[in-house]
Amino acid sequence: MFKEGELVMYGGMGVCKVEKIGRPDFAEPDDDTQFYFLEPLYKSGIFYVPVKSRKASLRKVISKKEAKNLMENLDDVKWEIYSNPSIQKLSQHYQSIIDNHDCKELISLIKSIIEKEVEAQSKNKKLGQIDKRFRKKAEELVYGELAAVLKMDREKIESIISEGLQS
Repeated sequence: MFKEGELVMYGGMGVCKVEKIGRPDFAEPDDDTQFYFLEPLYKSGIFYVPVKSRKASLRKVISKKEAKNLMENLDDVKWEIYSNPSIQKLSQHYQSIIDNHDCKELISLIKSIIEKEVEAQSKNKKLGQIDKRFRKKAEELVYGELAAVLKMDREKIESIISEGLQS
């Protein structure tokens, strides 16, 4: 169980702060289900997630030590360009990585799409919209988590990672 004030990753929504634990106003009077009231750090709104939900993808953010280690070892992140003529299969592949919510895998995805873009440009082609969309989603998730954990601006994290992946 998470505590009030704790930072968590909530599915594809990104980093959220557990504002409180309790029953929302919309709960039925005879329903004693407890909810996390999650406030996203980089978006507006509140998410209500049942404390005992097995379907909700909710995890504690990575530690500061893990975040620093990841940032310092970007060269060690393995990547592989994934191509598939089926847009559906390409989307499923990318979505499975997004759904894992693993920072190292997200950085690997970003790196592979960067390399895919470089390869496309060398052939005077453009990167596909699916690739662009999933790169942006991966960047939002990983930059947000690292920025929250390391207490840095997302733009600074983006700059460090972009520089590290291009070397």
